[in-house]
Amino acid sequence: MRTYMAKPGEIERKWYVVDAAGQTLGRLASEVAALIRGKHKPQFTPHVDTGDFVIVINAEKIQLTGKKRETKKYYTHSQYPGGLKTRTAGQLLATRPERVIEEAVYGMLPKNKLGHQLRGKLKVYAGPDHPHQAQKPEVYQLRG
Repeated sequence: MRTYMAKPGEIERKWYVVDAAGQTLGRLASEVAALIRGKHKPQFTPHVDTGDFVIVINAEKIQLTGKKRETKKYYTHSQYPGGLKTRTAGQLLATRPERVIEEAVYGMLPKNKLGHQLRGKLKVYAGPDHPHQAQKPEVYQLRG
């Protein structure tokens, strides 16, 4: 018996809409990362991009458990000496709520060329509107 390996040209891509309102950050991010990677498909191949596009709406309404709003930190560096900036999750949710979900999902993707390619399949929006109506996205219900 031969092992099946998906070829990039024969993969059917779908678009999914995920509503983040009231969802826990890590649980949402793990399911979204699996969709982007293509792990829900029978033809999943680890070294080939078999995943789908995911649109996350209502990022501003995501839930964090415990005291993560005050204690979880996000770091950015300007590449200049002394250029390290630190923000808490609460500060980032107030200014750019999309970044919180993006960082959580990116951390669950592979750290290689394929992972960087998969980053382009995630679209995150703070509110309930998105400009991807032409792709006819399906609503995806998260487990739990």
